[in-house]
Amino acid sequence: MDLFTEDFPVSILPYDGTVLYYGKVFSLKDSDEIMQELLSTIEWKNDEAVLYGKHFITPRKVAWYADKNYSYSYSGTTKHALLWTAGLLALKSKVEQITKRSYNSCLLNLYHTGDEGMAWHSDDERSLDSQSSIASVTFGAERKFSFKHKRTKETASLVLEHGSLLEMKGSTQTNWMHRLPPTTKVKRPRVNLTFRSMKE
Repeated sequence: MDLFTEDFPVSILPYDGTVLYYGKVFSLKDSDEIMQELLSTIEWKNDEAVLYGKHFITPRKVAWYADKNYSYSYSGTTKHALLWTAGLLALKSKVEQITKRSYNSCLLNLYHTGDEGMAWHSDDERSLDSQSSIASVTFGAERKFSFKHKRTKETASLVLEHGSLLEMKGSTQTNWMHRLPPTTKVKRPRVNLTFRSMKE
């Protein structure tokens, strides 16, 4: 069920990039069912990072799915994609219909509570098409999501809702960083899916 109206999408950034928020694109019933399916069927693993020569394992869990066994490197580690599940393919089709873009992969993040977040970063790895669209879908707990311009330090924020879609495209990753700030107020889990286009 398409819930976004003529008021969406909303443009989030003032300049040097394009971020569109489509609001809730899944009904509450569908969002609840999808959340439970993702928690029970995705092959979740704790994320890893190598920082300053030290190996860290995070409480946050991740999964990486794609058209084929792509490699994706970030934070000093490399992941190899699993093939799509039927449920993820259905979500991808829905997102592609709304954004009018195509995607060949998806990185999923599971945040168990608001204590788990993501520091400032850009999705600008060489394996990604630099000007392509990244579509971010949220299920579960609503969380604040922030952007910061790399040069001017100007910021912009919004709350990502259960069943919502956010699209980052154009020069966004070149000029802006984004993060999911931790919060003690959120006790429920959040699953985030970022559909991406890997270079062939």
